[in-house]
Amino acid sequence: MPYAEDDMLMLSGIQHYAFCPRQWALIHIDQQWGDNLLTTEGHIMHQHVDDPFYRQKMGDHICLRSVSLASKELGLYGISDMVELHPVDSPENAITHPQYPGHWMPYPVEYKHGKPKRDDVDVVQLAAQAMCLEEQYGIRIPEGAIFYGEIRRRTEVTFTDELRSAVRAYAAAMHEIFERGVVPSAEPKPYCRSCSLKDICMPETAQRSSASNYLKQHLYAETS
Repeated sequence: MPYAEDDMLMLSGIQHYAFCPRQWALIHIDQQWGDNLLTTEGHIMHQHVDDPFYRQKMGDHICLRSVSLASKELGLYGISDMVELHPVDSPENAITHPQYPGHWMPYPVEYKHGKPKRDDVDVVQLAAQAMCLEEQYGIRIPEGAIFYGEIRRRTEVTFTDELRSAVRAYAAAMHEIFERGVVPSAEPKPYCRSCSLKDICMPETAQRSSASNYLKQHLYAETS
């Protein structure tokens, strides 16, 4: 069943959720936020990318920035860093542009300040953007790319059926948790050290059964 407009969640949150459901809930349910070096570098990069009035013909393709996205199936809305339009010969499974004649295939591009990751936290965000465009235009987009600032090049992403299924599963879980309004408990992981919400989340203490247990193990031990 399609989600109503009032129930739509931010698309960018799917990366937070894939990284850590608790981090996502702290940001999108509790409205908590914190910056560190990594998030600050990311903000600086996007200042140079997010220009909604930017349109440029580069060679045989068109570059559009800050493209609005929405999917009622996923219940997500957001903005793409950039969508390139690549020329295609057939009007089938393609779109048109009022300023540029011909037929075009959208190619979403996301900018990240770091480097490619071993898990799917970045690619699910890009795939969600593609699925929004597909729903909006009635097409199927085969691939997109993530530009990583640390290595200064793109990594191409193929939108497989498995990746699309992961996006749907993440989106459904996000809606379920948001509807309950309960922040998931902490599960300390190695990546907690680099999380901008570490001081808010306090993963080392959040899973303690009670404050008294924490005091017994730490404060009382120091004074004994």
